[in-house]
Amino acid sequence: MGLTLKEVCADVLKRVTPSSEERKRILELTDRLVNKVAAAAKEAGIDAKVRVEGSVAKDTWLSEEPDIDIFMRVPTTLPRESFGTTCLEIARKATEGFKQIERFAEHPYLESIVDEVRVNVVPCYQVKRGGWISATDRTPFHTDYMKPLLDETIRGEVRLLKKFMKGIGVYGAEIKIGGFSGYLCELLALNYGSFIEVLKTVADWKEKRIIDYEEYYKGREKEAGRIFEGPLVFVDPVDKGRNVAAAVRKERLDELVVAARAFLQSLSLRFFYPKDVKALNAKGLVSAIKTRGSTIVFVKFGAVKAVSDVLWGQLYKSQRSLHKMLQQHDFNVVRDVAWSDEENLNLFIFEVEQRFLPLMKKHLGPPIRKRAECKRFLQKHVGASRTISGPYVEAGRWMVEIKRKYTDVVKLFTEKLKDGGRRVGVAYLISQTIPSSLEVLVNEEVVRLYSSNPEFAKFLTEYLEGKPRWLKRK
Repeated sequence: MGLTLKEVCADVLKRVTPSSEERKRILELTDRLVNKVAAAAKEAGIDAKVRVEGSVAKDTWLSEEPDIDIFMRVPTTLPRESFGTTCLEIARKATEGFKQIERFAEHPYLESIVDEVRVNVVPCYQVKRGGWISATDRTPFHTDYMKPLLDETIRGEVRLLKKFMKGIGVYGAEIKIGGFSGYLCELLALNYGSFIEVLKTVADWKEKRIIDYEEYYKGREKEAGRIFEGPLVFVDPVDKGRNVAAAVRKERLDELVVAARAFLQSLSLRFFYPKDVKALNAKGLVSAIKTRGSTIVFVKFGAVKAVSDVLWGQLYKSQRSLHKMLQQHDFNVVRDVAWSDEENLNLFIFEVEQRFLPLMKKHLGPPIRKRAECKRFLQKHVGASRTISGPYVEAGRWMVEIKRKYTDVVKLFTEKLKDGGRRVGVAYLISQTIPSSLEVLVNEEVVRLYSSNPEFAKFLTEYLEGKPRWLKRK
């Protein structure tokens, strides 16, 4: 007998709801950190209002997965040019002695690991509602808006939704993921009333969806559709000009839709707690690659000096440009992804149908009715060094058979990237790293790297399997 919907939700909710002991520990740590940040700000001569925000403030955090968000609300008299650096110094002072990682949204903020808990110390300005100076200025207003609306039942529904989204890999508004923020999960649960109602609604989504909880655009829905881009719009209750779901990429929304359908059809804890990926051994990797019969190209390069969001923005931009380059040179791309350890190693993986193309390609010219275009076409191709055969007339237009400039995908990558690749659209920071560290590997040539990097091994194993972990084997 399979589990019922009620049993699955009850089981997960029990696991993700913090115990009284855990809640006490996190709240005590939070109070201690708020006091430390306030003291560091005072020492720096900054009159900051410091308080906890986010999931801890709203009691929607998941057991064993707390993120403490400490916000420093600084006076508007602090200039923008010194806002980030000044507040970073305060955050470093307050979390001195613990691991510190500089992160970046619109401006820098500090992530620390304190007593095995991730802590974000984030600056914002003390503003009135609507008088935003920085992107984070809204966050305290989000907290104040949500807290009165989140009773114990809705907080449980939020926790279920967050855990589901984490389990299927669509949780997180950072550029690397392009998914659903915690605030968006809270709003969705609030709007639809329960985790299950969110999934039932999402499962039927077929086109762009606009959700306006405060009805700012009531009777003007088409206007909202023109104002906000993206596949999902949730008008921010504290700012009618902002889409809370702006970070959600189309593929993440699609993944949520199909996972919601699958879960409602086949109830299982695997949607919340997917099994860890077990990496193939080296022999299994080689076998899996050979079975495909395609060519997998690994474009490997070293460290890029950038915080996570900037790095992933640069990686995705470069990935799109290199995909376009392959298409322009007639290499049919099966799939492509980017991977990074965010420290010393970055890779693009481009899988193409074949490594080598024939030397000759057929090139279509203009229809013969277009005299001027035909004249230019003939001037270019008659007797040209790349012309193998033609030009000739076929099906009412000029044709010519020419030599391809690149017939080997590896040569294409190495030549186009030897100077960094700016001319083919590689993002600036990545183009600075590539010339000194570029390595292009094909198929089983990746085995040595694969065997020495467990996280990359899991990633590549998952890529080769090619399906979400929640999709049950038949």
